[in-house]
Amino acid sequence: MIKIGNQRYELVQNEKSSFNQEEFEDKYTDYFAAYDYIFGDYAYDKLRLKGFYESNHEKAQEFNDISTLDEYILHYCAYQAKYFLLKKVK
Repeated sequence: MIKIGNQRYELVQNEKSSFNQEEFEDKYTDYFAAYDYIFGDYAYDKLRLKGFYESNHEKAQEFNDISTLDEYILHYCAYQAKYFLLKKVK
């Protein structure tokens, strides 16, 4: 379980053991608190974060619907990139 601010997250994917608590905390802002998932990947050794919603969430759109995560990884992440996925614990 990962806790940041008042929110808790479960690490549901950790490709190539990429999750680093300290780096995540440095990059995290309150902006991500609204999302159901936080996806992190590394490009040029820099952590990038992106928020995703559950498919049934009223704010879910094609670009931030968790069901499109595989497509996002394929098209927007470097080949063989390290990445992780956190799910908000409600």
